[in-house]
Amino acid sequence: MDLEGFARRMLSRTGEEKVRKLLAERITEIKSWNYERAEKWAQAVILEVKNATSKSHPVLDYRSSGVSMGEFGVGSRGRGDFYVHRKIAEVIGESNAVLSTKDLDDAGVVRYGNSYISVAIDGIHSRLSEYPFVAGFHVTRAAMRDVYVMGARPVAVFSDIHVADDGDVAKIFDHIAGITAVCDLTGVPLVSGSTLRIGGDMVIGERMTGGVGCVGVSEQITPRKNAKEGDVILLTEGAGGGTIVTTAIFYGMHELIDETLNIDFLLSCEALFSENIVGKIHSMSDVTNGGIRGDAEEISSVSGTALVFDYEKTRKAVNPKILGMLEELEIDFMGVSIDSLMVIAPPDVAKLVKKAIRKINVKVVEAGWVEKGKGAYFIKDRKKELLKPRFRESAYTPLKRIVGEATPPDFEEMREKVDLAAKAAIEKKMKVIERIKKRDKRGN
Repeated sequence: MDLEGFARRMLSRTGEEKVRKLLAERITEIKSWNYERAEKWAQAVILEVKNATSKSHPVLDYRSSGVSMGEFGVGSRGRGDFYVHRKIAEVIGESNAVLSTKDLDDAGVVRYGNSYISVAIDGIHSRLSEYPFVAGFHVTRAAMRDVYVMGARPVAVFSDIHVADDGDVAKIFDHIAGITAVCDLTGVPLVSGSTLRIGGDMVIGERMTGGVGCVGVSEQITPRKNAKEGDVILLTEGAGGGTIVTTAIFYGMHELIDETLNIDFLLSCEALFSENIVGKIHSMSDVTNGGIRGDAEEISSVSGTALVFDYEKTRKAVNPKILGMLEELEIDFMGVSIDSLMVIAPPDVAKLVKKAIRKINVKVVEAGWVEKGKGAYFIKDRKKELLKPRFRESAYTPLKRIVGEATPPDFEEMREKVDLAAKAAIEKKMKVIERIKKRDKRGN
């Protein structure tokens, strides 16, 4: 529970005495404290909130959009989420990065001497808070995937973990064990990290969140924008990661969790390095953000080409047991993260890729091709249909079914508000930069 947020909202609606009483009751309920202790805590929270809101400073204020994260689908890997990521790129602005957020790629890339440095960071799945080991395992694998698909070999991993005030310290150790399980299997070390509480004293409960980053080095890169007309699209068999584990957990299909605990994707990439094929590949990606629906549209957008998938062949790129679960639950496999390696390459190179990956006993299918045009499509029953992301990725838990996948009727109105908020953030950044530059000149 966010005590600060609760107090701020309630103080704008009702009297301080009532807020103090309500807050103390919530604290007593969650922390199992006596009322007297909880009341002192509540009073301190209210005092801090009043002090923080009694005065203002331009750098502390931000333009509210009036649109919540949930309403706009941020983090739900669909149209709303993708739109916000484009706005983030605008706020970042121009830089000397070789690849940045505007390129819609899996990792950012900078040049250092004759080498490319790829950097990626992934957040743990928000629903895996009570399952630290699998959260750590899958987020580490995700960060390494993002570096590998840039044509880079991972050299280091770093982590950040936040546990709420009432969370068990053991969560930290279990989470790190999950991270380093992948590190030990791949020989890539965890070199640094941060451990904090979510919201410090202001957030009570047991929630855990965090992220894992990865750094890789290469002499070439394989970005999404390099996909070319005439290329072949290959997919390795994917059994999913954090998303699929979440589905299995919350639908009570725990026997399927083991299917996701593998490093097949990472081994497939290593096989391509070992055979010196990476430099011949145009583009690589991992099927994660909103599934093939999301990734295909983004690749089409940045490469200026059209991607076409054979529905049945693409279906074969999903682990049979995981596919069985998805179909039983009526979850669209094309709209959910299945963690397949996607390789886009000329036909002759594609043959080498298939041979190298099959040599390590990982299944790989030729699922589609790249052609002239724009957009993404799939062919099913000889009909070519548009392949587009929904507002949110496929609903893969009981609660997500309630939230739904449909685009809100006021999406355009919300988008305009989001635009204004992003514009205000850019203006604020520029003002602060100018102020600091002027101050530095005075100092000289």
